[in-house]
Amino acid sequence: MRTKALVFLGFTLALTSVLSACSSSEPAGGNSAAQQGAGQEGPVDITVMTNFFAQTPAADNTEFEKKLEQLTNSNLKIQWVSSNNYNDKLNVTLASGDMPDMVYINDPFTKVFRNMTSQGAFWDLTPYIKDYPNLSQYIDKVAWDATKMQDGKNYGVPRPRDVEGETFLILRQDWLDNLGLQVPKTSDELYQVMKAFTEKYPDKNGKNDTTGYGGYFNPDSMGGMSVFDSMFTKASGDWKLQTDGTLAYTALLPEQRQALEYTAKLYKEKLLPEDLAALKVSQARDLFKAGKAGIVSEKDGTMANYVNEQRKLDPKATVTALVDINGYNPQGSGFAGLYAIPKKVPEAKMKRILKVMDAGMNKDVFDLIKFGLEGVHYNVKNGEKVIDIDAKNRDAIGDYQQIFIGGPPDPDYFKVAFPKDIFGDMGDKFAQVRKDRNKTTVPNYALGLYSETQLKINAELMKKNQDLKTKIIIGVEPLSAWDDHVAKLKADPNVSKMIEEMNAAYKQRTSGK
Repeated sequence: MRTKALVFLGFTLALTSVLSACSSSEPAGGNSAAQQGAGQEGPVDITVMTNFFAQTPAADNTEFEKKLEQLTNSNLKIQWVSSNNYNDKLNVTLASGDMPDMVYINDPFTKVFRNMTSQGAFWDLTPYIKDYPNLSQYIDKVAWDATKMQDGKNYGVPRPRDVEGETFLILRQDWLDNLGLQVPKTSDELYQVMKAFTEKYPDKNGKNDTTGYGGYFNPDSMGGMSVFDSMFTKASGDWKLQTDGTLAYTALLPEQRQALEYTAKLYKEKLLPEDLAALKVSQARDLFKAGKAGIVSEKDGTMANYVNEQRKLDPKATVTALVDINGYNPQGSGFAGLYAIPKKVPEAKMKRILKVMDAGMNKDVFDLIKFGLEGVHYNVKNGEKVIDIDAKNRDAIGDYQQIFIGGPPDPDYFKVAFPKDIFGDMGDKFAQVRKDRNKTTVPNYALGLYSETQLKINAELMKKNQDLKTKIIIGVEPLSAWDDHVAKLKADPNVSKMIEEMNAAYKQRTSGK
């Protein structure tokens, strides 16, 4: 399963803009969309709502978008919503019922989406996917299985991701070298590195203007700070598989308390941004790009763009990805949200939309998004495509991979994404990290499990948990407040029922009964 998932290494290029490689004009995974559509049927009009990560959204009707539409036989009207407030916009859109033809569902396991699927608000795509070879071939079975609803059906097309390319810690290697430090392997060693990154002028500018880690919170989760929970609980998500084969709710574990104590210490000693509680995801990542934070939680495949920005300030900037901390690293789910098609869309158009998404996984489309337009985003030198990074960033081309979600296998991904003449051995190191992570990777065992009680209480429960975590970390509440909170959770019959139902669902999944 993991080997096949490597097909999607290229998906992490959503923020990556440095690529230099020879490209074959022979499409894989079927004929090009232009060949399929030309002379058969005109382009289909599709409205889409999705998120973007660039500073500004891609402009409408550009030459790039026209070429993309030609290859996919479509007319796209894209509503780009900042990743910083996508949840709010999505909730409003779903509540209104006035949805576009395709809507990005970043979390398909929310009560809202589950309820809407059960009420028939979205197309059940299960019977249709077999008719689209790229969607069925290049989206791993693990992603299709994980995104099934409680009735065993798929109500969206997963956005595939590499399971061994999950978000984890990335560090400034040049800062480690400047300070004579080794790559940390434990939480204690990580603390020492963060302390040095904050206090010992790792960039050698003589100014006290750096911090250890660029993190952020979500309203209902730890967001970029979740890695500190996980390195103690050794769980990917809110549920941990125990040695007896049962799932434990991580909020109740003593390791969760240890994680809070550790993270609160980091904040108290100013190893985290002072305005941590107010930072948005893009702002936290900008700290790393701007050389103000030495560590970030990100995907290694996005690093070319980060390093390009860092080198504008420090030409010697390099980064490295951690294999694990305390023997833990997260295994990806095989997907990052999904695209759902509202039932108001006629069946014939729904099929056309799936055809466009299928065409979007052809190699010609994937290469277009990777490289852009010749003479605009890249030029050919000595037979190789040389990217104009600023031009690709300017036109936010990487964000189109939020919609067109992959392509055929790319075994030379790191070689292509991190050419040696620019990045040295960085790409080789990332490739080795991917291999090494196999030894300690931990999946999210509870992903997609159905519990009626969890649907009823989880939204409020997550918000309460996170609100208290945030207050404890920034020093507004004492650590003892967590002890009181856990005692209340253990006495709550709804929490007990949720745990019981989640374990029953897990047993049913693993036993096949």
